[in-house]
Order: sequence, then structure tokens, then C-alpha cells
Amino acid sequence: MLKRIFDIIFSLLGIIILLPFFLLFAILIVFDSGFPVFYSQKRVGKNGINFSLIKFRTMKKNSDKKSLLTVGEKDSRITNIGYFLRKYKIDELPQLFNVLIGDMSLVGPRPEVRKYVEMYNPEQKKILSVKPGITDYASIAYANENEILSKSENPEQLYITEVMPAKLKLNLKYIVEKSFFTDLKIIFMTIGKIVS
Repeated sequence: MLKRIFDIIFSLLGIIILLPFFLLFAILIVFDSGFPVFYSQKRVGKNGINFSLIKFRTMKKNSDKKSLLTVGEKDSRITNIGYFLRKYKIDELPQLFNVLIGDMSLVGPRPEVRKYVEMYNPEQKKILSVKPGITDYASIAYANENEILSKSENPEQLYITEVMPAKLKLNLKYIVEKSFFTDLKIIFMTIGKIVS
């Protein structure tokens, strides 16, 4: 209950404070690559239920039909303003609306697309027992995931065999440790990572 109250208060506060910046980023996106401003993708949430995750659109239209993974900062599908939004994780901010309506939490395992969730083993599926979040241990440890994948000749295979299992291990660590103070620690760690 405390976690949900915290999520509601701070997601609403964040939306109110950031609204002028949301409008600015929306204008920049439209001038750079037209509409739509937002990108919605089906992700797997708590108890394996799908929900629509919201982001600022940072890629050219229909780019997700080519691949679900983004590889490197110079992925040709990323728009000009998209590079900036991704670098500072600004594209993730609309997920505050996901938090407000209850699909997500501020802190929790990052939600994955169904394709990769179907590859989880029984132990890894335990992460579906909690709400997904905007940030977590794995988001911090793999903030440069795109660059890691860009060095491989087969980025998706690298993601499936090495990156995804390592991230899921960190997700399971969060579930064991989860508490109000753990969430606060992860939030401050995330801010520190973005600033640095």
C-alpha cells in the first residue's frame, strides 16, 4: 500500500512539474520527424498481463517492424531528437502515466516484450509477481546496453544468451531485497547514473 501511495504521489507530481517540458519535447519531435509524438508498445506486466508502455517516439515510424532491439547510439532508425532523448533517458518519462494508472511502479523490473518473456525459465518468471518499473538494478547496470549489443555480429543472440539472463538475475535480486528503502536507493542510484 505504501509503495502504491508513493507511486501515485510522485508520478502525479512528476507529471505536473514536467508538463511544460513534455510539451517542448513533443514540439521538437513533431518538427524533427512528424507525428506521432508518443510510441506505445505491448509489454508484459504483473502476473503476465499485457499493457501498453508509453514512451516519447525516438525512432522513425514502423522501425520496430525491423527489430525489437536498438543497437548502438548510431542506429540509423533513431531520429535526430531521439539521440538526445535516449541519452538522458527522457524518452522514458511518459511512463509516469503508466505508473499513475497502475500498470507500472516507479521501481521494479523493466517490462519486456512477450517474445522474450516466453523464453524465461520458471525461476526467471518470478519477476512477473511484481509490477514492472521505470528503473531497477538492471537499468542502472546496463545503461549502455545498446553499445554492448552494437559490438556483436548477432545482437539479438547476445541479448538472449548473455544480457537478458544477467538482467533477470538482478531483477530477482530486487524481488528478494524489495522494500521502500530499496526503492529509494535505486531511484537515487538512477539519478546519479543519468547525471554522471
